[in-house]
Amino acid sequence: MSPCPHVPLSPCPLARGSITSTGAAPGGYSRDAEGSWFRSLFVHKVDPRKDAHSNLLSKKETSNLYKIQFHNVKPECLEAYNKLTEEVLPKLHSDPDYPCDLVGNWNTWYGEQDQAVHLWRFSGGYPALMDCMNKLRQNKEYLDFRKERSRMLLSRRNQLLLEFSFWNEPQPRQGPNIYELRTYKLKPGTMIEWGNNWARAIKYRQENQEAVGGFFSQIGELYVVHHLWAYRDLQSREETRNAAWRKRGWDENVYYTVPLIRTMESRIMIPLKISPLQ
Repeated sequence: MSPCPHVPLSPCPLARGSITSTGAAPGGYSRDAEGSWFRSLFVHKVDPRKDAHSNLLSKKETSNLYKIQFHNVKPECLEAYNKLTEEVLPKLHSDPDYPCDLVGNWNTWYGEQDQAVHLWRFSGGYPALMDCMNKLRQNKEYLDFRKERSRMLLSRRNQLLLEFSFWNEPQPRQGPNIYELRTYKLKPGTMIEWGNNWARAIKYRQENQEAVGGFFSQIGELYVVHHLWAYRDLQSREETRNAAWRKRGWDENVYYTVPLIRTMESRIMIPLKISPLQ
């Protein structure tokens, strides 16, 4: 494999735990604030004072840990990078003793250009992650792969993630699809409040099976949330998102979660040939 050539909103209270509507929402977001308040009495809410956020918000029945990696590739090397990735990664993951699964591999279509995004799942949490790292350090093919890949990259970064308990676990799906990765950087202290609202709201985004996975960061940049969605195309995305606004309750979720956000970003991504999410 030959290397690629070189070329030079208003603030919100922190950690309130949950939201209870006490009146009509300004701006016309909620048409039935009194009914919303009554319904909220019957929703299970997380008390942030009793345990770590990671234990309160993540799935108890699994010990999965996720790693997301962003590679910014030299523009002239993207084709070679994809080819190398598609040749080597399936071989590495064919080892049954390797406690790590490929979840998805994409190129960014709209958003940051010449970028690759990879998502892995470690079944067994941090011990599985360390087991994988130790095995890879002894794998000559992987070390050669990293060396050649490094010549193609401008930068790379990663995060370790847990999945929200109320989201789907990402499962392989047939294509063709496009994927949207929506990334929210929250104000510190608001993760529980975010989770309480989305635990109610996710039902409004399930009808077309567009919800792939929801994650929050544990290591790397903190108070970061990633929501992964799948659509047939951009028109399907537009129609699905518009339909959510016609469902009673979706507007309340938007109204209460927008003030928790510092910044947000949307990437539209195309899966690589090896991606289990097509």
